Amino acid sequence: MNTTANSQGDSSLFFNEALFGLAILAFVLLLVIEKTKPYRPFPAKTYKESFVTNTTAFLVNNLILTALRASSLFLVAQQFASYGLLSGLSNGPLKWILAFAFFDLAIYLWHYASHRSEYLWRFHKIHHSDKCFNVSTGFRFHVFDLFLEIIYKCIFVVVIGVDAYLVLSIEIIELFFIFFHHGNIRVPNETAISQIIITPSLHRTHHSTLRSEHDSNYGIVLAIWDRMFGTRKELVPANIGLDLIEAENFIQLFSLAFITERKIRQLMGWIPKGKK
Repeated sequence: MNTTANSQGDSSLFFNEALFGLAILAFVLLLVIEKTKPYRPFPAKTYKESFVTNTTAFLVNNLILTALRASSLFLVAQQFASYGLLSGLSNGPLKWILAFAFFDLAIYLWHYASHRSEYLWRFHKIHHSDKCFNVSTGFRFHVFDLFLEIIYKCIFVVVIGVDAYLVLSIEIIELFFIFFHHGNIRVPNETAISQIIITPSLHRTHHSTLRSEHDSNYGIVLAIWDRMFGTRKELVPANIGLDLIEAENFIQLFSLAFITERKIRQLMGWIPKGKK
C-alpha cells in the first residue's frame, strides 16, 4: 500500500519537474521573441534593471520559501482533502478539468482580493511596480505575497478535495500562461484568442499606471471570469508601473511592501508648496 503510494508520489513529482522544465523553456523562448520583436520598446537600462531585479526576486524568494519548507504545507493539506467537493470523483479527465476550472477561479478571486484589500495590496503592488512590462515580470513578487498565496492554495486543496500533486501540476501549467501574458510580444489573432484566454494585451492593461485601469483583467488563464464578474477592460495603457512606487533592485523591492502610497502622499502633503 505504502509502496504504491510512494510510486504514485514519485511519478507525480517527476511529471511536475518535467512540466516546470517546459515552463522555463517557454520563458526562454518568450524572452528571445520579446528581445527581437518587442511590442513596446523600453530603454535598455530600464529593461536590464527590470530583468535583474525580477530574476533575483525569483531566486531569493524560492530560497526563503524552501527554507520555510512552505511546499510541505500542500502535503499537510492533502491529509484533509478526502472531505472536499471533488473527493468522491475518481481520478480522470472530468476531475482534472473541474479542478483546473475551480483553481483558475480561486486564483482570480485571490488576485481580485489582492487589489481590493489594502493589507494584501501592500505586498501585491510589488508585482505592479515594474516600469518595464516583460516576461520576467512574472517573477516579480514579494515573498510574503507568495507565502500567503501558498496558504490560500492549501485551503483550496482541502475545500475542493484534490491531490496536492494535481494542484502543483495545475499551478505549473498556469505558470506557462503567466509567462505568456507578461510577454512584451505581439500575438497573431489576439482579439479572437483573448475571448478564451488571457493574452498580453489584456494583462498589459492590468499593469497600467492608472488604478482605474489596473484594477481589471484579474484572470490568469481563462477569460470567462473577468466577463462573468464585469472586471474585463480592453484598452492600451499609456504608461506601465506605479506612479509613486518604483524599485531598482531586490532590496528596494522587498522594502516597498512597508511603504504605502498613503504614507507617501501624506509626506508629500507636509512639504510646503511654493507659489505657482
